[in-house]
Amino acid sequence: MKETQKILVVDDDREIVKVLSKLLELEGYEVYGAYDGMEALEVLTRSQIHLILLDVMMPKLDGLSTLMEVRKRQNIPVMILSAKTEESDKVLGLSMGADDYVSKPFQTAELMARVRSLLRRYMTLGDVKRQQEDNSLLKTGGLVLDIKGRTLFVDGEKVRLTATEYKITEFLMQHMGQVFSAEEIYARVWNEDAFAVENTVMVHIRRIREKIEIDTKNPKYLKVVWGIGYKMEKI
Repeated sequence: MKETQKILVVDDDREIVKVLSKLLELEGYEVYGAYDGMEALEVLTRSQIHLILLDVMMPKLDGLSTLMEVRKRQNIPVMILSAKTEESDKVLGLSMGADDYVSKPFQTAELMARVRSLLRRYMTLGDVKRQQEDNSLLKTGGLVLDIKGRTLFVDGEKVRLTATEYKITEFLMQHMGQVFSAEEIYARVWNEDAFAVENTVMVHIRRIREKIEIDTKNPKYLKVVWGIGYKMEKI
């Protein structure tokens, strides 16, 4: 029998907790509510939670401090729901370990889609800590590369790559955060001396982006460092 997925909604606005709980229950989830960070941590000690929806501005223990405490204990997915919409706020939340960041007010359909995506990734691919301990799996954000199976998953869904696209992706994920010029990528992937290869590499990078990015104009993973080269962002 399939396990019911459990979601913890944390917000000091009780009406938001109530509304979100009803929406999630209609989707078939078991929902727990908490009204501050301390209460959320208490719920985690006594219940197995599969996803946390977390407000930022709360009494007793704010959302980002709660996120830090959660990350010390568990690697379950955390989605921040916040009225703070500045890009710097989103970057801070994601850099501290959040898996997603949704600004209030949000569209219900979009929120439910993101919830399903995070849960699918977590339930399909297993606990993140276990994945990281397995050196045959490379992970950043929602990307997981199975080296043994030569397969890439994006948010739990298998993505078909050509042999060259796979080699580029594997190389960059093996060196996440490092910047490589087109010539370096070409030499490592094609095993040939690189000469006037910028366009060749650029075309493959563009095709990979089309398969792994939600917004190719504002990529989350595969980024250009202007005038230098390319890198796979470590999230």
